[in-house]
Amino acid sequence: MTERVSNSSVGRARPPGGPEFQRAHPSTQGRSEIGPYLRAAFLAAFTLPAFAFAKPALVDVKVFPADVNLQTAQDRQSLVVQAIYDDGVTRDVTDKAGFTVAHRSIAKLERGVVVPVADGRTELRVKFAGKALAVPVKVEGAKVAEPVSFTKDVMPILTKAGCNSGACHGSSRGKDGFHLSLFGYDPDGDHFRLTREVIGRRINLTVPEESLVLEKATNRVPHTGGERVKAGSEFHRTLLAWLKAGASKDAAAAAKVVRLEMNPLQAVLEGRGETQQLNVRAVYADGTDRDVTALAAFMTSNDAAVAVSELGRATAVARGEAFITARFEGLIAGVQVLAIPQGLKFTWPQVAQHNYVDALVDAKLRKLRIAPAAVCGDATFLRRVCLDITGTLPAPAAVRKFLADKSAGKRAAIVDELLARKEFAEVWVMKWAELLQIRSADQQLQMSGKSALQYFEWLDDQIARNVPADQMVRTLLTATGPSFATPAANFYKVERDTLKMTENVAQAFLGVRLQCAQCHNHPFDRWTMNDYYGFAGFFAQVGRKAGEDPRETVVFNSGSGGVKHPVGGKDVAPRFLGGAQPEIAKGADRRAVLADWLLAPGNRYFARNLANIIWAQCFGRGIVDPVDDVRVSNPASNPELLEALATHLIEYRYDFRRLIRDICTSRTYQASALANETNANDERNFSRSSVRRIRAEVLLDALSDITGDAEKLRGLPLGARAVEIADGRTSNYFLTTFGRATRETPCSCEVRMEPNLSQALHLLNGTAVNAKLTNGGLVRRLQKEGRTRDEIIEELYLRVLARFPTTVETEQLSSFFGEGRKDEVVLNDLFWSLLNAKEFVFNH
Repeated sequence: MTERVSNSSVGRARPPGGPEFQRAHPSTQGRSEIGPYLRAAFLAAFTLPAFAFAKPALVDVKVFPADVNLQTAQDRQSLVVQAIYDDGVTRDVTDKAGFTVAHRSIAKLERGVVVPVADGRTELRVKFAGKALAVPVKVEGAKVAEPVSFTKDVMPILTKAGCNSGACHGSSRGKDGFHLSLFGYDPDGDHFRLTREVIGRRINLTVPEESLVLEKATNRVPHTGGERVKAGSEFHRTLLAWLKAGASKDAAAAAKVVRLEMNPLQAVLEGRGETQQLNVRAVYADGTDRDVTALAAFMTSNDAAVAVSELGRATAVARGEAFITARFEGLIAGVQVLAIPQGLKFTWPQVAQHNYVDALVDAKLRKLRIAPAAVCGDATFLRRVCLDITGTLPAPAAVRKFLADKSAGKRAAIVDELLARKEFAEVWVMKWAELLQIRSADQQLQMSGKSALQYFEWLDDQIARNVPADQMVRTLLTATGPSFATPAANFYKVERDTLKMTENVAQAFLGVRLQCAQCHNHPFDRWTMNDYYGFAGFFAQVGRKAGEDPRETVVFNSGSGGVKHPVGGKDVAPRFLGGAQPEIAKGADRRAVLADWLLAPGNRYFARNLANIIWAQCFGRGIVDPVDDVRVSNPASNPELLEALATHLIEYRYDFRRLIRDICTSRTYQASALANETNANDERNFSRSSVRRIRAEVLLDALSDITGDAEKLRGLPLGARAVEIADGRTSNYFLTTFGRATRETPCSCEVRMEPNLSQALHLLNGTAVNAKLTNGGLVRRLQKEGRTRDEIIEELYLRVLARFPTTVETEQLSSFFGEGRKDEVVLNDLFWSLLNAKEFVFNH
């Protein structure tokens, strides 16, 4: 926030901020220097003499894939060998390893690729640096020359070459008069357009070499996309063979890819230019598999750190991490690649680990050569944990008591105390109300104010009674009956469109954004149109009718109805997202079947999603971020941590208070926002606390509590908290300016946390601070109580910043109280300055 231009002396002063906040947020005040002694101690913690660093020892060697299955004469399987060292670094040693096939009469090696010779079983022996591994090899159909398949061979080439991408012929209107389905979601339609549409133009079966599809791809004929396939390459030979064979569709339905395997799952590359070849294998529904490394389309999430070639070779560019994804036949797989500087001297500091959270965060940091920040001070911790758990600032008396307490377990004790307060439930009712989009009617929605209030009060009751989250979600999914008598039935009143309901359930409860798969296979995730419409089938039989009161809706299972797939126009049977097609008796409530699957202990989607939302509440960002955009190409920054949190949440029977306790008592949560030399650029791995703006409702409540000027909000009594607002359509200028969610979608993006100029101006010159400061009359009230000037200053600091003023601040402030200056005016200016300080507006 910018400084206020004021005629008062304090108005010109630098906004206050404690030393820890100022160092963590240098824009507030110049970065303070570390004294010689502290600097020496800091450097000693992270450096050692050169002779102390021994050459890393080899601890393991892995071969990918772990087995080789060759099913036809054309089948091939490439291999990758990875060495793992005790410092966490990995190296691609494929070209340095020794390979031997036990029985060359069954299989042989050609340039590191296993080729079939005859049917049978053998093994491939791999040796590197004294370690040996055996890879089983199975060959079937070694003499069977499989014909070129349009679905399995031609379509992947069109995708790999980019022909059916959104920027080319896969766009909604095609390109240059030729249209393909985006990323090949409609093979039958693509075959028709290639071979039957404009007959005689795109293919030439008499002279296959002169087919336009080949001449355009090789750029022999002018082509907007340039050369996509090299003449004489394997792709070119495959396309030509298909044309020579008559360009036919597959005789029978080709087996579909059901799983994509990408290895190695993680690589730690030391030094710019270090590489790791990736291996991709497709597993088909008939049990066969195939090496598709050359056919997969690769993409990196961070090419500034790790680049990837068209053939899947990852290359370290600069320090950082990236997630490399491979797409093939509508499926996506991914691996994590870390890049660290060559010869970086690093010693892990001796830091405490309070629980599994710290162990798993530290394991990732050690690989990245990042040291965690020091533990924050008591005042910082108290303010942070109060805001995160209850959405309130600690009262001055609570700050005094906590800072005076010298017991070792006081931080865990305050966490337990805060989790038992009603304000904790109010914060989570607000968050769930955003997920469930609780708001009153608009033109698309017959949701009365009464319905919205009843729905909110039901939710409030559920969380106040600590009803397990899985039970609450089950009640919502299976809700039946009149919406007034059964408030959970409003879940089906908020959204009446079947497809929108499908998307909302996936996003709110699984963290998955399915929207892209409605019209085509998802370009950056595993979801296909079949997945989308199969999942939508669970909501196709939700019935609704008017109740006795026109504002009421009765929700019931109609027992009939379906969802039609846009390709083919047939009803799609309900299918679990990424799972099997269940057997559902005719007329049975499909929603109950869905709830059983979604909330089953073995289904990690729901547990991971809720654990991620809880983590984001405590840290300002999720392990997957945004929290509701879980996809292969947006992976968890620490997947092991997310899995552990999900596992504990299930063990706790979805009592998320217990998971929050685990998080808030961890050393990771208690880390300072002050960066060290190793984690200054870390934004993903929770090596330090993030500085984040307080959300709109909490900030307004804090201003009201601190100044003593109660806020009047529509539909609530005077003095009620903004977090208690039931209706998403209820707001005011302050809440809108600071980004309160309108609850029109379940998207986490609705809560806007980015600071902007409008917010700064409103705090500086608007009624939020100035009017409350005047109406509350806090300074005058404290003076009437007989408080001294220093006592009032201390009280203001404790109320606003939850800490005592520093010695420097006290000395600076004393100069503002002089002859002719009224204490009340100067103190009110100080109060205003504190309320405009970044240290107040941000949680840190």
